[in-house]
Amino acid sequence: MALAGPSSALLSSSSSACLRRLNPLLLSAACRRPAWGQRRAARRFCSVIASEADVFTSPEVAKSFDFANEERIYKWWESQGFFKPNFDRGGDPFVVPMPPPNVTGSLHMGHAMFVTLEDIMVRYFRMKGRPALWIPGTDHAGIATQLVVEKMLAAEGVKRTDLTREEFTKKVWEWKEKYGGTITNQIRRLGASCDWSRERFTLDEQLSRAVVEAFVRLHDKGLIYQGSYLVNWSPNLRTAVSDLEVEYSEEPGNLYFIKYRVAGGTRDDFLTIATTRPETLFGDVAIAVNPEDKRYAQHVGKLAIVPLTCGRHVPIIADWYVDPEFGTGVLKISPGHDHNDYHIARKLGLPILNVMNKDGTLNDVAGLYSGMDRFEAREKLWSDLVETNLAVKKEPYTLRVPRSQRGGEVIEPLISKQWFVTMEPLAEKALRAVEEGQLTILPERFEKIYNHWLTNIKDWCISRQLWWGHRIPVWYIVGKKCEEDYIVARTEEEAFSKAQEKYGKSVEIYQDPDVLDTWFSSALWPFSTLGWPDLSKDDYKHFYPSTVLETGHDILFFWVARMVMMGIEFTGSVPFSYVYLHGLIRDSEGRKMSKTLGNVIDPLDTIKDYGTDALRFTLSLGTAGQDLNLSTERLTSNKAFTNKLWNAGKFLLQNLPDRSDVSAWDFLLANKFDTEASLQKLPLPECWVVTGLHELIDKVSTSYDKFFFGDAAREIYDFFWADFADWYIEASKTRLYHSSDKLAAATAQSVLLYVFENILKLLHPFMPFVTEELWQAFPFRKQALMVTPWPTTDLPKDLRSIKRFQNLQSLIRGIRNVRAEYTVEPAKRISASVVATADVLDYVSKEKQVLALLSKLDVQNVHFTESAPGDANQSVHIVADEGLEAYLPLADMVDVSEEVKRLTKRLSKMQSEYDALVARLNSQSFVEKAPEEIVRGVREKASEAEEKISLTKNRLAFLQSTVST
Repeated sequence: MALAGPSSALLSSSSSACLRRLNPLLLSAACRRPAWGQRRAARRFCSVIASEADVFTSPEVAKSFDFANEERIYKWWESQGFFKPNFDRGGDPFVVPMPPPNVTGSLHMGHAMFVTLEDIMVRYFRMKGRPALWIPGTDHAGIATQLVVEKMLAAEGVKRTDLTREEFTKKVWEWKEKYGGTITNQIRRLGASCDWSRERFTLDEQLSRAVVEAFVRLHDKGLIYQGSYLVNWSPNLRTAVSDLEVEYSEEPGNLYFIKYRVAGGTRDDFLTIATTRPETLFGDVAIAVNPEDKRYAQHVGKLAIVPLTCGRHVPIIADWYVDPEFGTGVLKISPGHDHNDYHIARKLGLPILNVMNKDGTLNDVAGLYSGMDRFEAREKLWSDLVETNLAVKKEPYTLRVPRSQRGGEVIEPLISKQWFVTMEPLAEKALRAVEEGQLTILPERFEKIYNHWLTNIKDWCISRQLWWGHRIPVWYIVGKKCEEDYIVARTEEEAFSKAQEKYGKSVEIYQDPDVLDTWFSSALWPFSTLGWPDLSKDDYKHFYPSTVLETGHDILFFWVARMVMMGIEFTGSVPFSYVYLHGLIRDSEGRKMSKTLGNVIDPLDTIKDYGTDALRFTLSLGTAGQDLNLSTERLTSNKAFTNKLWNAGKFLLQNLPDRSDVSAWDFLLANKFDTEASLQKLPLPECWVVTGLHELIDKVSTSYDKFFFGDAAREIYDFFWADFADWYIEASKTRLYHSSDKLAAATAQSVLLYVFENILKLLHPFMPFVTEELWQAFPFRKQALMVTPWPTTDLPKDLRSIKRFQNLQSLIRGIRNVRAEYTVEPAKRISASVVATADVLDYVSKEKQVLALLSKLDVQNVHFTESAPGDANQSVHIVADEGLEAYLPLADMVDVSEEVKRLTKRLSKMQSEYDALVARLNSQSFVEKAPEEIVRGVREKASEAEEKISLTKNRLAFLQSTVST
């Protein structure tokens, strides 16, 4: 409610003018007519409110913050252009490239995590005055998108192969236009303040041009080559997949023990091989044993006969790679179908034999098994081995099965002709960037993982046998061998021109059918989105290199390291100064969220139930790089925090001047307490809370600057809830409701507004919706909260007020504890004698009203003295701090005789319970036979009971002594 000023009939014009000069808050609109200029300002304010009435809701009219209003607030922000970088306040740009989610995706908690953290960064630095640019976009997601569209077509009875490439890609584009915006609309729902006018898609014309340019430059430099090597193959999609896109899962399987006869030996002269994939034996090129394994030393140098191959012979060799402890200690070498065997074969110069087709069926090398599916062939082969007496045994074995991250099928190592990038020279520069401090990885421990991967990096297979993606800019010559004659060009016209120069006017060319790995285009994201390779583009000149790359630690290799390498290679600069890696979101029990476990939490459902702000605040409380367990308890707690903020705003609006009192609001808004003098004039509670706020601003700003977002969130939460809401708001009621001192009331109003406004600013990056709603509820907002300047740091602090108010708090807590111990009725007011040294009494006595209100004392019977009162031996003694004590007369709190009876009865019951616990512990059979945790629990209960008995006896003795007195 607004404070009522004195009636104009009681004040002369001269006294009114004098009071106005001293404190404009002393006169409300009811006692004076505002000047023309003030009336005009008031009308202007009202017109703004009217025009935005459909956007914002005030705590004055709403019981709680309505989550449904979040979308309206977001649209208003966007319509005002707040998401675009603003150079008006100067400063270096703060740029964050958003990790582009798959265009096929829908919102999950991983998205919610990166959106929350990146939005916190962007909103903070925007308020700090830096031109902030958050670049949004989506990834074409080659494999994932092709899978989605193929499934859609299959539901219509159409196979991809029934269509031409052009017809299929047209279908994909149609799907993209219809469904591709789902994920970005959901990201908006999280409050992402990115510049949607700069939204990018990895298949946009300009980004596609950048991809072609990168390929051409790398090839011209000799860093891209073509060759047939062992790759991870997806038989269903019939494409190579990255090593990093293969997930290994432990699954039940079998270990097959097979006889390999030694050539020239007897029927009993054989080696037993243990393998999990017997169907690959047709690709065996050698049998290997450990050089120190004496069991097989006599066979080394001889030949073995591969079963069911019509007598094909392979050498028996010795190699240190073989583990004598695994299986039988004999290893079959199938380099065409196993990565480890492939490296052994390359090292020893062994031939490489492929027995499988692209679709996962066996080829002609497998003889009678040709055309059979790999798993079908496994069962048939084993049956035939049993029948021919070449099978020894089959036993259960836990397999480490490689599966496609996208399609889920079992991946097959397969020799295939692909395009590769030579990574070592690129990796060297990326390693140096971290070593020399050009790039900082947060948390620091991930530097070791980054260094290890780049130090041991393998060449990158960048070609994919798909139809959806960036077509490889390579053209072949009709009638020539692909490996020897090809042309790399930026366009088909350029390729044809080059071909004519080399092969004549009648030459015919055709483009490589493969597309590039999706991660190839993603590796260019920080600069392709800004206009590269056109270095004259304004965005590239203003915003590159970017500032922070924030993403999950699980794609440090997929994406982050590759961006660093490509950024240095093509622009000469590290693409960002910081890499901030967040952890994974797990359920309340620490398990990975999965549909199988049924523990997936949908962010959109969470927003409906708890609000976006509560979800964001919960996610922000994690520690960088560490996984976060998400529970409904945490969400519920932070929803309560949202409500607490709302109720605090409601309290302020009910206790500040009427919005039509322009002069009063001018005073309030001008009072910033940013000087030593203004701080020193404040009473103790006001000085304490303002000092606490100034300390909070410094601590939180430092935490933001260091990307310690969890620390910043906790610091703001604790100050708002514990200091401002629980203590200062309660203390301010003595000025607002229980005092005739209007100057004190006006001061309290100023402090309430000053502190609350700054809390909203500090909290806004975490909880943008409720803070903006509350900000707009207060009159005379010149700017939206999200573009309001960040609070100034290094403001004055009165550290003496911290200690003094802590003493007052200790005294209040002590009195509250005594009231609780003696079960004093909540409404009952009691008397107290406060005993302290002269200097302590000086500041404590000035806050008699606060002490009385918060301790529920009878303000007329609170006495301050330097010595103990005469009835001290009939009072409860409290020591709040050195030099500060209090005495609470027992007679004020309880009927002593009745309390003695109550405690005597209670003590008897407690003693009986204790005796029963001791009897159990003295029973040898109980101690020896009961489970250890049960015995430990009984001991703990006995210890607690003994302590309670002691305390009750002491209190009873004290009460009895006062009765006798």
